[in-house]
Amino acid sequence: QVQLVESGGGLVQAGGSLRLSCAASGRAFSSYAIHWFRQAPGKEREFVAAVNWSGGSTIYADFVKGRFTISRDNAKNTVYLQMNSLKPEDTAVYYCAARQKFVPTLPYEYDYWGQGTQVTVSS
Repeated sequence: QVQLVESGGGLVQAGGSLRLSCAASGRAFSSYAIHWFRQAPGKEREFVAAVNWSGGSTIYADFVKGRFTISRDNAKNTVYLQMNSLKPEDTAVYYCAARQKFVPTLPYEYDYWGQGTQVTVSS
């Protein structure tokens, strides 16, 4: 069992930065890849970034490449999403999710989800 709790969301102006955290409980955390998704009002949940179990491999959606960085600290059972150069279209609820496979897939195939954290970017 893995429980995930996101934090770090908030209101920021366009061009600003935020760092989201995904804190996990459970001894199996280091065996899971962790993915970030986001969901804006009226839109489907979409993949943002993923990091494999060791932190050695990462994947990003095209719309965040060069702006967002995902990392993990297994000693702290935490995954981070550093978000720079934020845009109003980044406004969404951000979720972290865990699955044992690294390759991103549809939301229903993930084993565990956090409750989400709101990110609002003003223009």
